[in-house]
Amino acid sequence: MRPVDESARPSFVLIPGAGGMAWYWHRVVRLLEQARREVIAVDLPGDDAKAGLSDYTNCVVRAIGRRANVILVAHSLGGCTAPLVCERASVGMLVFVNAMIPQPGETAGAWWGNTGAPEARVAAAEAAGYSAEFDLRTYFLHDVPESVLREGPSQREQADAVFGEPCRFERWPQIPIRAIASADDRFFPVEYQRRIVRERLQSDVEVLPGGHLVALSNPEGLVDRLLRLEAKGSK
Repeated sequence: MRPVDESARPSFVLIPGAGGMAWYWHRVVRLLEQARREVIAVDLPGDDAKAGLSDYTNCVVRAIGRRANVILVAHSLGGCTAPLVCERASVGMLVFVNAMIPQPGETAGAWWGNTGAPEARVAAAEAAGYSAEFDLRTYFLHDVPESVLREGPSQREQADAVFGEPCRFERWPQIPIRAIASADDRFFPVEYQRRIVRERLQSDVEVLPGGHLVALSNPEGLVDRLLRLEAKGSK
């Protein structure tokens, strides 16, 4: 058996969602590093009132540098940055995780109404019997271990500037694009995600257990899925 050429393995570059904290990925980073993968969790200026999508994109592109074999993973709001990064860096695969999937030229602010996200969230809450009024514990933290929350830093507030800048890309890159949805995501319910992925990517989601912050609540399941996607992409 030939030894594995670790230099040929792709690097995982992880884009966080609202707030822009690289810490969101820390449990995933640890597991990917244990699997002997290079992994970069990018910290974004989410609380900077002047920073828009172009600034977020610059941060990710700088982090990638000259790497030529990248799996780009984008969570939630990070999905609006991802296609812009793909136009400027050597990305071999794009993976959305409970992510906003924009249309060319769409703003993150318009995305909510265009996709029906608020209505889908409320409908799922009413069907399942939890509160339709948004709060962090009900929609983001309901399945995150208390031990993880205790060790984490305070969440950054997300500034509004990023929601007004159009997502300026012409078309999706000709690379594998995958979407992962969490079965227990209360913020972006799984059936809603399935519909958006079919409409906008003409694809389907891969479902795994967990809520919206799946990298904190089920990092093992997420890393297992990412490594499976890596293996499929290399064939």
